[in-house]
Amino acid sequence: MDFKISRRGFLASGTAMAVGGLPTLSFAQDDLPPVEERLPENPLVVTPNERPGQQGGTWDLALVGGGSLSMLFRYQAYDPLLRWNAEWSAAEPNVAESYEVSDDSTVYTFKLRRGHKWSDGEPFTTEDVRFWFEDVFQDPDAGLPGQSHWYADGELATLEIDDEVTFRVVFPSPNGFFATKMADSNVDQLVRTPAHYLKQFHLKYNENANELAAERGFDSWIALFQREHGLNEDNVHFQNSKRPTLNPWMFTSAPGEDTERAIAVRNPYYFKVDTEGTQLPYFDRINYQMVSDPEVLLLKTLQGEIDVENIYINTPVNKPVLFDGQESGDYHFYTLKETAANVMVFQLNLNHTNEVKNELFNMRDFREAMSIAVDRQALIDAVFVGQGAPAQPSIREGDPLYNERLATQHTEYDPARANEILDGIVPEKDSEGYRLMSDGNRLTIIFEIDQVRTTFLDMFELALPMFREVGIDAQIRTMDRSLWEERVRNGREFDATAHQFGANGGIAAMLDPRYFVPFNNNSIYAPGWALYFTDPENPAAIEPPEEVKAQQQRLRDLLGTGDPERQNEIMGEILENAADQFLVFGVSLPPDGYGVVKNNVVNMIDEMPNSFVWPTPMPVGTEQLFKE
Repeated sequence: MDFKISRRGFLASGTAMAVGGLPTLSFAQDDLPPVEERLPENPLVVTPNERPGQQGGTWDLALVGGGSLSMLFRYQAYDPLLRWNAEWSAAEPNVAESYEVSDDSTVYTFKLRRGHKWSDGEPFTTEDVRFWFEDVFQDPDAGLPGQSHWYADGELATLEIDDEVTFRVVFPSPNGFFATKMADSNVDQLVRTPAHYLKQFHLKYNENANELAAERGFDSWIALFQREHGLNEDNVHFQNSKRPTLNPWMFTSAPGEDTERAIAVRNPYYFKVDTEGTQLPYFDRINYQMVSDPEVLLLKTLQGEIDVENIYINTPVNKPVLFDGQESGDYHFYTLKETAANVMVFQLNLNHTNEVKNELFNMRDFREAMSIAVDRQALIDAVFVGQGAPAQPSIREGDPLYNERLATQHTEYDPARANEILDGIVPEKDSEGYRLMSDGNRLTIIFEIDQVRTTFLDMFELALPMFREVGIDAQIRTMDRSLWEERVRNGREFDATAHQFGANGGIAAMLDPRYFVPFNNNSIYAPGWALYFTDPENPAAIEPPEEVKAQQQRLRDLLGTGDPERQNEIMGEILENAADQFLVFGVSLPPDGYGVVKNNVVNMIDEMPNSFVWPTPMPVGTEQLFKE
């Protein structure tokens, strides 16, 4: 496409002023090179969803509590090497100018954009790629977890660099999903690792790194390096306004650096322009208000203080309230096509450190009994206003991968049958009618839940008495998201939890089969088994039963082929065996959801997928949003 670079697109480091109580920046263009010198030689041209806009203004958003900052991928931080398109049908070049895949899916060749720069003006080149691959990913001290997509048949890929913009990833055997995995919102670490900045904290490049760490209050260079990089810990990664970025906005006040708000301003070296040559993003800044809970967020939305919101408050119960508030709040709805595998998934800890509970939770019959003790229709009627139908975590009907047995088994409400099953497993009861485990202790199951997920709390209010009716002392413990991450996602001592996401169809389900096979830290019900999939030699890994190991091998086979027919065939086998194993149980496939957007925000689309992997709404192109 032919275009002329507009000289609009500057962002200065200039003088702070106060406008309506919000710190702003004066835009002194003289502080920066001309925009054409800040862009790569071949910037990515973005065709606006509605029309080209103008730079300026503030995007008002909010973060709830001290919760997971991974939601920032939804607004300002989804710019991986390859990016999902708006329809979620394919991955396309983004930070990478182009890429090619060999016929046997073993060689991936990437070309970066010549002249691309980090937000501080330093070049982004294959040196950043090499540094990440050699000195972060493969350095045992750096401590980067996961990244299983860089392996094929258990062997790590090799990195070959031709020049400052061209590199190849070579696998010893086919890896058919590598390109699509690079489009995952929380996977592509290459674009989150500025070598020129991070080398100062790495002992290989700075012999005084330990002294530097001590000056800053850390025990060693390793701890400081992990803090400065953030690695896979989103809550740490985003709490750093000093680290350069490739994203459209960069923090001047990061979450955690200010208790009331976080502020991100336009990246002056961002690599995208619109069809008129204006450098993106359009918004000068993002203002994140830090709110205490979803009720406060709901109130601020109704008062017109939030420009876009599609998480935490977009519940069926809140929809009538938000509908009635459209005129006064000056906003309207957009549709979220739900892609999650279930509205809520009950997950017993199958790798519990308590041997008695671990043995009990690993009994399929026990999980079946708990499943049929739940009156799903009652939960659907009360919490989702009747929208939905009883279903296990599964594939949506109508998708080529739909498996009826997986979707419908053990969804009937049958407390009599549940009692019958449990009588054969844990027959003894105490004076209050609660069942006793083999060690003589009451069978108590505490579900530990992230407190901001209000629909979960509503469902548990109904579900807990149902479990108690069959003799299980079921309880709930709510906590801040950061504590939940520590105790549950990264812990082994919890009894149970509940979560959602995953995917209910197509390539998304293949990329995120968390409930069908334990393969990463989203498979919260079996953290040790999941670690065995990614790093079997890790002392914390737990060798799973043979049938689960077979599932993990099927997933390796799936990820190893680029043939769509073979992919569907293997995924079908995974789903059939998931029905046999019945590792988790759910409530309902989700009905379509909604988000709200202020009426003066331009270039938002009316309908989009709702997913963490497709980090709603950023693949819409939040860098092209502006206010009239």
